[in-house]
Amino acid sequence: MLTSDEIRSRYIDYYMQRGHTLIPSSSLLPEGDVTTLFTGSGMQPLIKYFLGEPHPCGSRLVDSQKCFRTEDIDEVGDNRHTTFFEMLGNWSLGDYFKAEQLPWIFEFLVKELGIDPTRLYVTVFSGEEKYGIPKDDESVEIWRRLFKKVGIEAKAVHIGDPDRGGEVGMQGGRIFYYNSKKNWWSRAGPPEKMPVREPGGPDSEIFYDFGTLHDPKYGPHCHPNCECGRFMEIGNSVFMEYNKTDNGRFEKLPQRNVDFGGGLERISAAVTRNTDMFAIDTLKCLIDALPGGVEAMRSKRIIADHMRAAAFLITDGVEPSNKDRGYMLRKLLRRAIIHASMLERSGDDANNLSSGYGETLERLFGLICDEYAGTYTLNREKILAVFRGESQKFRNTFTSGMRRLERYETVEVNTAFKLYESFGLPYEVIKEFGGSKAASLTREAFEERLDVHRKLSRAGAEKKFGGHGLILDTGELKAKDQAEMEKVTRLHTATHLLHAALREVLGDEVKQAGSDITTERVRFDFSFPRKLTEEEIKKVENIANQIVQQNLKVECREMPRSEAEKTGALFFFKAKYGDTVKVYYTGGSLEGSFSKEFCGGPHVERTGLIGRIRITKEEAVAAGVRRIRATVD
Repeated sequence: MLTSDEIRSRYIDYYMQRGHTLIPSSSLLPEGDVTTLFTGSGMQPLIKYFLGEPHPCGSRLVDSQKCFRTEDIDEVGDNRHTTFFEMLGNWSLGDYFKAEQLPWIFEFLVKELGIDPTRLYVTVFSGEEKYGIPKDDESVEIWRRLFKKVGIEAKAVHIGDPDRGGEVGMQGGRIFYYNSKKNWWSRAGPPEKMPVREPGGPDSEIFYDFGTLHDPKYGPHCHPNCECGRFMEIGNSVFMEYNKTDNGRFEKLPQRNVDFGGGLERISAAVTRNTDMFAIDTLKCLIDALPGGVEAMRSKRIIADHMRAAAFLITDGVEPSNKDRGYMLRKLLRRAIIHASMLERSGDDANNLSSGYGETLERLFGLICDEYAGTYTLNREKILAVFRGESQKFRNTFTSGMRRLERYETVEVNTAFKLYESFGLPYEVIKEFGGSKAASLTREAFEERLDVHRKLSRAGAEKKFGGHGLILDTGELKAKDQAEMEKVTRLHTATHLLHAALREVLGDEVKQAGSDITTERVRFDFSFPRKLTEEEIKKVENIANQIVQQNLKVECREMPRSEAEKTGALFFFKAKYGDTVKVYYTGGSLEGSFSKEFCGGPHVERTGLIGRIRITKEEAVAAGVRRIRATVD
């Protein structure tokens, strides 16, 4: 069987023979993009080239991009979820299109890798009549011809909307039409969520069929996008050819692009016919190095995934902390430590971590560095130093969590979740050491509570009004009580005043590049080419506080986006806006206001409620991007 290294090498060679230039993997820390913490896809570092900027390496590119995604971290432990992965990618920037891309990737999978074509199923876009976007019959015909060449008659089946019970089962199909929820790509999601002038297009996904039995808990019918585990997506060709217009419909881009992404680990699982992704070579060597049998497989998978992800994050410059990237690294390391401690535990004091986990995890780091030595250079010394420091810090936190567990008379699902969130104690530890007090706690209840948390977290991450991630999809603020809610609201309104004051002092080249608001401070990123002087910082602060002292009314007007843009209201160009937006403004009429921005709230009623604004820090974030931090009192 081919190794992961061989698959990666064959993929790159295959596309280089077809005129593609190999580009290096970008860092896991996006350069010049303050809207996301990590590089989560192969296309992410190439966005500007899809929009028309010439790439220095030409119009045909190929790479293997290291990626890290946080969305599924709590699901790691099953047979298919990981946080770190490699994405094989090939790109056409206004060059070839469907007629070349689909035959090439099919040939690569079947002839170069030897995947059985009878195990492959594909999906295509079914069209969106209300947007004037036709269904992708061209891709269907290409797929029919490709399958026919290998002796397979490919029937096309319409699925509908699987999220609303629209799936109709396999029905002998090989090609499946899905709507824009499944077979459309843009940075903002399906067409209805795309802002004006956002590019996007239909895609065609390739699924591998492991032939396992359908699990009816995922619905009465199985189909390629079913989550039961029978099918796994191994590649996706995005045909980016549309642009959303002011009237909500779509027109063709002057440049048609191809964006292909295929997870290396998933392709390797298909090549080796392993339904368990952790049985492929790059992960199996880590699983085999851990103690415990099949009963401990969930813990072993968590450790293997988290240690690999941590090694790459540390090498790219992340260090443990209580916020942003550092918090995610800390979470990875501490979860790995707990699960390794559980595997090593043999009668140790329940309030302490077992003594053997450190040696086990350090050995794993060594295996990871050796496994990837031919492709990536991992900083072994730095990885071990960061791990040892974090391990020592975590001992006290873990002990505190276990003592808190001892104090509870009963441990039900909400209590267990608090222990998990505050101290990192997973279900297994709580259940094992909670004894009779945790008798009623079930994994199903715990996972259900965790799923609610995940959905709220994702909603908060995805729904950023004007760049401010303050409101969840439920309409709730990220605040625990009324006092916190009031503080966040004051800081949010202060951000609008600071933005307007920065533009007044520095000029219209200042544009928002991102923001983050907690109950303690506001962080505002903006485009500007140089460091601000002390005088400029003081002037910005004074102007904002003058507006506070005038106690101006903060008003809101809802209007069509096209009309709102004509008023000169500011908006965060990377945010997602609908066809109707809210414009918040201060200081008289909308036309003569001091500040006016697209936003979804929350805001104080009058500026005098904000309190005195103090800029506490000014610094560089990336080339051409500055950051200020501010508080209110």
